[in-house]
Amino acid sequence: MVAPAVSPSVPLPTRIAGFVALTKPRIIELLLVTTVPTMVVAEAGLPSIWLMVATVIGGTLAAGGANAVNMVVDRDIDARMERTRNRPLVTGVVTPRAALVFAIGLEVLAFAWLTLVVNLLSAVLALAACLFYVFVYTLWLKRNSSQNIVIGGAAGAVPVLIGWSSVTNTVSISAVLLFGVIFFWTPPHFWALAIRYRDDYAGVDVPMLPVVADDRHTVRQMVAYSVVVLALSLAVAVTASLGPIYWVTAAVLGVAFTWRCAALRRDASAPRAMGVFSFSITYLTVLFVAMAVDVLVRNGL
Repeated sequence: MVAPAVSPSVPLPTRIAGFVALTKPRIIELLLVTTVPTMVVAEAGLPSIWLMVATVIGGTLAAGGANAVNMVVDRDIDARMERTRNRPLVTGVVTPRAALVFAIGLEVLAFAWLTLVVNLLSAVLALAACLFYVFVYTLWLKRNSSQNIVIGGAAGAVPVLIGWSSVTNTVSISAVLLFGVIFFWTPPHFWALAIRYRDDYAGVDVPMLPVVADDRHTVRQMVAYSVVVLALSLAVAVTASLGPIYWVTAAVLGVAFTWRCAALRRDASAPRAMGVFSFSITYLTVLFVAMAVDVLVRNGL
């Protein structure tokens, strides 16, 4: 389906809101929730406010550009899916050409900003995440493999590497473990959503795991990934020398996340699946906040 042309009668505020929507702000919020706490851990204290703001700005621009390209590529299936049919490229608030120019502009600005204000390593990592998300996930895996979100989810885990490198100009074992936490968290998080919108994905021939496998297999995979997330979150406590606030939070949250995934074996209904999806967001947010709080409290800040 080809998106309709932008009507000249669309008010300017509506068009601006359309461009903002292209960046998927709610997804960016979650990515940034992981970036700042990672910077606190890397610094073993509170980094400069300016560095945190600069890194967040660069990360926002890079993620926003990648998300906008994703919407350009997926506008045909977005028009046929319940949860995406009101996106700006489907409604015609923004044209595909304008969206693509906007996306490329954001990526150029992000790379320049991070290079000049933060460091080159952070800029390269941000660009690599964008290229991976667009070419590996969106253009290749999403419509061709049930492992789409497993492999493609790596792009969403890169912000922790950017956060760490912005402080240290390196990538340590702790940063890699944090990357792993988000990488393995992404499949059960997204598969829970895919259970709810299984018919949508099936209708557009996108082979998300809940579409091509039965609930038993999907839930088994979700539980396996959540167990790995728990193990990696505890490993971070060791390598980053985190204290009891983080240890207790990571253990309790990890067990709760695994239990909620496992509970879908008894009832994999849409409401239950969305409960797991919502909890997974809470899990990641609280885990990273606890990480930062642990560091700041132990350092008397």
